Amino acid sequence: MRLRRSLPFTLALLTGCVSTPRHPAPPALMDAAVPDGLSTNVRLLSIDRRHFLQESPVLLRDIRRAADGSLDILALSGGGAGGAFGAGALVGLSRAHARPTFELVTGVSAGALIAPFAFLGPDWDARLTAAFTGQASASLQRSPLMSVASRLLFPQGFGRHDPLAALVDRYVSDAMIAAVARERARGRRLIVATTDLDKQETVLWDMGAIAEQGSEAARKLFRDVLVASASVPGVFPPVLVPVHEGTRHYQEMHVDGGVTTPLFAVPLIAQILPADLTLLRGAHLYVIVNGQLVAAPATTRLSTAAILERSFSAQTTYKTRETLALTLGFADRYGLGLRISEIPGDYPFGSFIDFRPQHLRALFDYAAACAAQGRLWMTPEQSLHRNLDAPPPSPGGTVACPAPAP
Repeated sequence: MRLRRSLPFTLALLTGCVSTPRHPAPPALMDAAVPDGLSTNVRLLSIDRRHFLQESPVLLRDIRRAADGSLDILALSGGGAGGAFGAGALVGLSRAHARPTFELVTGVSAGALIAPFAFLGPDWDARLTAAFTGQASASLQRSPLMSVASRLLFPQGFGRHDPLAALVDRYVSDAMIAAVARERARGRRLIVATTDLDKQETVLWDMGAIAEQGSEAARKLFRDVLVASASVPGVFPPVLVPVHEGTRHYQEMHVDGGVTTPLFAVPLIAQILPADLTLLRGAHLYVIVNGQLVAAPATTRLSTAAILERSFSAQTTYKTRETLALTLGFADRYGLGLRISEIPGDYPFGSFIDFRPQHLRALFDYAAACAAQGRLWMTPEQSLHRNLDAPPPSPGGTVACPAPAP
């Protein structure tokens, strides 16, 4: 009993003492630092207007050149275990032969892990299915309280046993990276978000530009960015990215992109300040929210783990709603056709950190079936109606698909 009572005090004491050394971060907000081993910069700070205005005309021309008729953009949100929804949705669209070839794919957190498969198309569906429904993803299952305690004591992880990094290493192969590079040469773009904790800003990484470098450093960075984008603080360790500016060397700390943005179609600066994005007019923007915008009430247990988990979930839900409202305004401004899909509020989703195979498989199969039936995509108005006036589950326990029947 004495040992149990002393454990919280011991953890608190050790937390104050344990500190992992690292190199300093770049001192300027708008710096010109380049990841070590790469010949050019491959990312954009989401609030860097000068860099965005310089690079966006090239990106817009390239994705327009790559488009065969319509210009299709896919934005994948974070959501932890909810990523099984987005993965299933894409596979279901493939089965229905209704999956566009997306000229631009963006991903955050769990959405970042889906994004390369979404970008490369149906030929990668078997690997996408295995990544989000197989036993490998079950290794991500852990106690939230024990995760927080271990991160307090060992912020970079204990040893090298990081299940998220192992999952990425297993499914993000050299063949995938080479395929992403080939598609970028055609003009298509794959963009992933992380959060730079030193700057407390969103960083958008051009994964195709990284892949085109072709070096071992580039292959490592490609994987590290995906790991960082999904590294929920306190659950998975951060990723330290070595960079240099001239002869000065630094380290940046990157974590889950969802800390600063739940999803994105364009950098934040493009939604706030005017920019010439007229080449986007007439494009189709598809948004997959790997979570719920409305959830059924549930009694929160009086435990630290439950309170932390529910608080994080509520914060993410509200931040996603706000971002969708910004996205809707952006789509109206530039004449984009916006379609949304998300896990309905009446689906028994449970926890975003529930990586049990049966939970992931059920959600994957639900999304795949709805997509195959043509009942995945909604207008913003239909999404609002579906969430606020959700039909009760049928006697068999099934949940209606996100979109109404065609």
